[in-house]
Amino acid sequence: MTSPSLPAAGPARRTVMAAAGAAGLAAALTACGSGDDSSGTADTGSATGGSAQDGAGGTALARTADIPEGGGKIFKDQGVVVTQPSAGTYKAFSSKCTHQGCAVGSVANGVIVCPCHNSEFSVADGSVKKGPATRPLPAAKITVSGDEITLA
Repeated sequence: MTSPSLPAAGPARRTVMAAAGAAGLAAALTACGSGDDSSGTADTGSATGGSAQDGAGGTALARTADIPEGGGKIFKDQGVVVTQPSAGTYKAFSSKCTHQGCAVGSVANGVIVCPCHNSEFSVADGSVKKGPATRPLPAAKITVSGDEITLA
């Protein structure tokens, strides 16, 4: 005769699976971050004036010569990326990726790239060129007066 099966000592399978799922979710959220805690220095040495994090306008960001054609510059402290999609045309967008909120990391060859999951956005209009992001970068307001670009 066989003896009845007894449950094994230790956590139940359901408990182990739930814990593994929670650990995976926590790791994913940590990796994506919100980008709001990346209040380091600006990527450029050309930013002038104070911080515009409070949304106050009028902060001088750069000279037009500082923004490469087909590329751009990221201003972390102000939370914007300024681009020059074609000669003499300047655009600005939020530097916060619409996928998971990471700060975008580079601008080159016509795209703004988020380093967290490699989403790419157009320097011309902020539209998604490559996912996983599905929404464009929101436009930011700038003014160009002479050779000075100012956060409006």
